[in-house]
Amino acid sequence: MLSRALPPSGPARTLTGITLVHTLGQGLWMALHAIYATVVLNLSAGQFGIGVGVAAGVALAVSTPTGHLADRVGPRQVQIWSFLALGPLTAALLSVHGFAQYVLVLSLQAVAYSASRSARMAMVAGLIPPDQRVSVRAYLRATTNVSVSAGALLAGLLLVVDEVWAYKLAVVLNASTYLITGLLTLLLPAVAAQPARPGPALTVLRDRPYLTFVVLDGLLFMHNFLLDVVLPLWVLHRTDAPRWVIAAILLTNTVAVVLFQVRAARGTDEPSAAARASRSASVCVALACVVFALTENASSAVACVLLLVGALVHVVGEIRQSAGSWGLAFGLAPEHAQGQYQGTHAMGADLGKMIAPAVLTWLAIEHGTTGWMVMAVGFVLVGSAMPLVAEWARRSGDRSAEPVKV
Repeated sequence: MLSRALPPSGPARTLTGITLVHTLGQGLWMALHAIYATVVLNLSAGQFGIGVGVAAGVALAVSTPTGHLADRVGPRQVQIWSFLALGPLTAALLSVHGFAQYVLVLSLQAVAYSASRSARMAMVAGLIPPDQRVSVRAYLRATTNVSVSAGALLAGLLLVVDEVWAYKLAVVLNASTYLITGLLTLLLPAVAAQPARPGPALTVLRDRPYLTFVVLDGLLFMHNFLLDVVLPLWVLHRTDAPRWVIAAILLTNTVAVVLFQVRAARGTDEPSAAARASRSASVCVALACVVFALTENASSAVACVLLLVGALVHVVGEIRQSAGSWGLAFGLAPEHAQGQYQGTHAMGADLGKMIAPAVLTWLAIEHGTTGWMVMAVGFVLVGSAMPLVAEWARRSGDRSAEPVKV
């Protein structure tokens, strides 16, 4: 049973183990970061938000250059050193005094984190055959959901203690997971560094089809905030559903991703199939938006049923969109520049994270059913453009993708 739940032995399984450790610390820190900043460091909520925003901007700015570094130096080396740097940089939060130091530490962390993220995806591209990359990414995402949930559970135990030493312990534990992850990376085979080539170094910045895909993918990625951010506010302010349904929705989503992400990723390794997966995913997300809109004037019982139905439809779109995104990100990138292309691909999700909470909340909470319909139409339009962009990319460059069926 364990063998069936894990990728094949070799680099793919080692990558899964590394992800398990890394995301355990992430899940822990995601739940406690705001509390540590405001309770232990005595920062205001506004200062915390600014610090996180600055760090996000830094990570966004250096994603492509750090990906290029992974190509030139070798992704394993970059992953090892970035994680080893994240350990002491995280521990530095224990000695931070004041807002300026907090922003500085977070910004340095963002550079190291961006490098580790680009290197991890370049490692997948370098160690896994093209027809297995999306499947491995699916295993990594399912693992991430399990591990982040475990980290959040551990954070809950520390919240029960509610002491300064407990929050400082969370910093130490998070720093430790980075160090362990860096050392575990030594178990992976090295991926050869790519030599310098004639022409501009950051070729991805001249690849208009790929950049278009990154923007569209970032817009489609915004749907991930529907369950985490928008629906809790919608349930509280615009429906008669009980509050416990919020937890039920999130639990349903987590379990479904763990159980079905790998299966949903099958057959999406080629750009044409990946583009169609993104298109079908957008339709599912749009249908979920319509179902969510119907809960506004429904009774408590009916609203609960509709919310859960909408969550199930949404998670189908979520796992298909993830698979389509990975298939296009790997398939449209030249093999010699996977690092900078995967780093650039991550920028789309970063952009989506920056604008989604405010825009989607404004549409749903301020405009109700109309707002949900606007979201539905928007997601369908973005998803429908994916096959066209994949075909544009195929025609404009020397890629291995077959003609795209639109």
